[in-house]
Amino acid sequence: MVITALVLAGLAALVHVYIFYMESLAWTSPRVRATFGTSPEEAQSTKEMAFNQGFYNLFLALTTSIGVVLVASGASDAGSALVFAGTGSMAAAATVLFVSSADKRGAALKQGVLPLLAVICLAIGLALQG
Repeated sequence: MVITALVLAGLAALVHVYIFYMESLAWTSPRVRATFGTSPEEAQSTKEMAFNQGFYNLFLALTTSIGVVLVASGASDAGSALVFAGTGSMAAAATVLFVSSADKRGAALKQGVLPLLAVICLAIGLALQG
């Protein structure tokens, strides 16, 4: 179950790296504007906010990835703490988006299901080990 959790956490991290790319590097491109439903003017006026927000997603991905590497290399306690912190924050942020923006529920599910499953699988896996 721990291996499943690590795979799910790794996939969640990859999703959040992609979100970083969209928000911080490609925010005003036509494809990203279509994804987020923004006009050229809206994208330009929110570019600084999106740039910053993208880095939050990158840091969550890095936290999670470091945790995965630590667990895989035998540092289970520290690694698990980082995986829980990263994926738990991803799932919590997706929950906020899901609850606060009905039109963004699809996006919330896309960014929140993998980390939530990772949290659940890691908790079960660690409980079974202990």
